[in-house]
Amino acid sequence: MPNDTINNAIKKASGEGSNANYEELTYEGYGTNGVAVIVKASTDNKNRTAADVRHIFDKAGGNLGTSGCVSYMFEQKGVIVIEKEDCPMDEETLMMTAIDAGAEDFEAEDEVYQITTAPSDFTAVSDALVEQGLKFLEAGVQMVPNTYVSLDEAQAEKMQRLIDNLEDLDDVLEVYHNWDE
Repeated sequence: MPNDTINNAIKKASGEGSNANYEELTYEGYGTNGVAVIVKASTDNKNRTAADVRHIFDKAGGNLGTSGCVSYMFEQKGVIVIEKEDCPMDEETLMMTAIDAGAEDFEAEDEVYQITTAPSDFTAVSDALVEQGLKFLEAGVQMVPNTYVSLDEAQAEKMQRLIDNLEDLDDVLEVYHNWDE
């Protein structure tokens, strides 16, 4: 094999001399039993990514929809999740700290506290909680569903396969759905 071919392969793998132009894309569709699914992707080849996403939806019994077909069912929100056992504050103090910093909602679930904010207030709330020495299990701006869909066991298996296969794609960044797990 010629040295030029080897050197070109090394440069391509390392990204040197690469002029790839990545685009952020959003795909929307329906999974099992009408579960709304939003897929956020970043790709240098729209055609390949669209074909891959469409194939996964088809294989799982769902279908890829048009832009805007399910996004109206979601709201963009800041979400902060804190494990109860890792939280040095009591529930009421944590709730007041979060609300004073601009949080919209506070929920105490079985093992975690979930704090919801407007996307514009997310940084202020997370900074205020970090100042108090809190560590987050999860924190970020997400697409939060307005309604949820329940599935039986067989449908849940198909839906989980759809989500897993989408998340396994290299170009996929996030998968949001309204399945009530």
